[in-house]
Amino acid sequence: MPRPTAAQLAYGSFTVIFSTLAMLLLSQTNSGLGIAVIACAALALGVLVSLTVPQPKTRAQAAPQTAVAAAPPQRRVPVSVRRETVSAAAVSSAQPVRERSTP
Repeated sequence: MPRPTAAQLAYGSFTVIFSTLAMLLLSQTNSGLGIAVIACAALALGVLVSLTVPQPKTRAQAAPQTAVAAAPPQRRVPVSVRRETVSAAAVSSAQPVRERSTP
């Protein structure tokens, strides 16, 4: 079982303390049995709260592995290749290129 984080300890402790005070003030009990029942209920509530605090994600969970080996190799374009700009007029007046028929 993993160790509790600081957030889990803080939330659980605050829940136990404040729920105990609230239940004692609301119930106005004076008997030892009533105080023991309230303390046990507050402790159970504090444990429940501390267990429901989300765990921080580890590096393995935060960044899932990508399938690098399955990706096809990318074709690299040499730097010496120039891009030429073509105007719209040149494109519209260009003749379609006919393919040669092979015998």
